[in-house]
Amino acid sequence: MSVLPLVFTSGWASGINAYAVVLLLGVFGATGLTDEVPESLQRTDVLIAAGVLFLCEAVADKIPYVDSVWDSVHTVIRPVAGAVVGALLAGQSGSLSDLAAGAVGGSTALMSHFVKAGTRMAINTSPEPFSNIAMSTAEDLGVAGIITFAIFNPEAAAIIAAVLLLLGLVILFFLAHSIRRFLRRRAQRREERRLAAETRSPVPPD
Repeated sequence: MSVLPLVFTSGWASGINAYAVVLLLGVFGATGLTDEVPESLQRTDVLIAAGVLFLCEAVADKIPYVDSVWDSVHTVIRPVAGAVVGALLAGQSGSLSDLAAGAVGGSTALMSHFVKAGTRMAINTSPEPFSNIAMSTAEDLGVAGIITFAIFNPEAAAIIAAVLLLLGLVILFFLAHSIRRFLRRRAQRREERRLAAETRSPVPPD
């Protein structure tokens, strides 16, 4: 059986929470629930690092504006993680080339990352923080659920991931106005901080 559905699903999930994907796959492999996970993802140091970073993301992802900063930092990390996980899964099964799996995992992770980051920008235009908490919790549960489902039924999980990705891209299109408003507000705040810093700076004598 081709590992492509699992690669696609893990790529989609990596674009949302790469650390959760690595942690879950590593745990499933270490406990013997699946033979698809390579040994490198089951190592104790990898699981500890993924667990610590997952906890950091779980906190940062629920704080307005901090979540968008976190997403900006992970614009490269999440696609790379999706590509690496995909290549490792392909290398473990031998049914798909590492290069092809890396391309599928990385590109899927990049698209889902843009959906996540854009949605958070739109949510951050709202003054209340509860939507951030609700969205972050839903994302964490969604990633955990679909990765678990993919272990036992990879084809069905890949179909769900594809539908969610397409739906997210459509929603992102309709949220474009809110995203632009968020970017303008962030640029305004940066300009205000710059002007405030210049005001506090002492004027050099002539």
